[in-house]
Amino acid sequence: MNEPTRRRFIEAAAVSNLLGVGTDESTDFAFKNNVPDPLLAGPELPTFKFELEKSTGKVDGKSYGKEATVEQLPISKGIAGVSMVLEPGVMRELHWHATAAEWAFVIEGRVRTTVISPTGGSEINDFEPGDVWYFPRGHGHVLECLGNKPTHFILIFDNGYFSEFGTFSISDWIGHTPKAVLAKNFGVAESTFDNFPKEEVYFGRGAVPPDKPPPPLQGPQHAPPLTHKFRLLAQHPHAVYKSGREWRVGANLFPISTTITGVILDLDPGALRELHWHPTADEWQYVIEGQVNVSMFGSHGRYRIETLNKGDVGYIPQGYGHSIENIGKKPCRVLLGFNTGHYEGIDLSTWIAANPKSVLATNFSKPEALFEKFPHKQVFIAPS
Repeated sequence: MNEPTRRRFIEAAAVSNLLGVGTDESTDFAFKNNVPDPLLAGPELPTFKFELEKSTGKVDGKSYGKEATVEQLPISKGIAGVSMVLEPGVMRELHWHATAAEWAFVIEGRVRTTVISPTGGSEINDFEPGDVWYFPRGHGHVLECLGNKPTHFILIFDNGYFSEFGTFSISDWIGHTPKAVLAKNFGVAESTFDNFPKEEVYFGRGAVPPDKPPPPLQGPQHAPPLTHKFRLLAQHPHAVYKSGREWRVGANLFPISTTITGVILDLDPGALRELHWHPTADEWQYVIEGQVNVSMFGSHGRYRIETLNKGDVGYIPQGYGHSIENIGKKPCRVLLGFNTGHYEGIDLSTWIAANPKSVLATNFSKPEALFEKFPHKQVFIAPS
């Protein structure tokens, strides 16, 4: 790295540290000034795998939150993720995220969310497996386990530098605000706050919420203009192939989800999500079921393959070529998250088919007739 480039990288890093973000102003600065990421500029590609479910995280009884940020997976600068389990009667307390939007996919159990928007509108929603929620940056919310079984969901944040354990929690705020200020704020006696928690609660414990949500303290809800809920797996798949299927939701179907697109990808044994790249987004991967090989191509002969098992996370930076192959004996399911509300991808089969045979023959020094054997349209999922 030459000296001017080194200085620009230091400046971009300083901006990132000041802003507490990794995908906004600092990244814009880096791209506009052609600042290379030193992690990806070496002779070999770094690991893009993290065993999320094998990590410790934050545990309270049988409830837990386990995260994958740049601290655990340094390559994942654009997206962070969390695996969270809540036991019956447990809530993830009232909180908000200052530097990241939250997208979630429910794997097991039922969960209730209550969210407030800057307009003062609030929404209460109940979620089942296959459902998705999205909370824009700064929107206050709470998550509650419903019923007598635990709930498990995966959270995706549009900022790889964001930590789930650095959220703004209501108990932490009230616990560190002088009682006189609280009393004046709420119009109650200072003694009202004598037994309030002094530190962050994080996981609150109480009775199992009723099946029908009670009304807010302020009375009937004033719904925000856009809903925070989308029933992803209740929809028909975005596309069905001989050896797999794909569900996809972005801002086109779920208008509030302006910064994240989510995909559920099912692959039959031996099937391959073909070689491709994403021009405008990073890709975050979580293996819900099965075992896959993920490849990544990084130019200049750099190529790496990682094997991801159930509960593992993978990460592909924007523009890097990659593929996902089911190497197990059973169907696999992978959750994919992209830090854009508008999905874009270019598949290798499509790129080949979009060129004349003469161009391909010259490029590879092969006869034109050879390329008649190649697919004449997008493959997307190649069968075993």
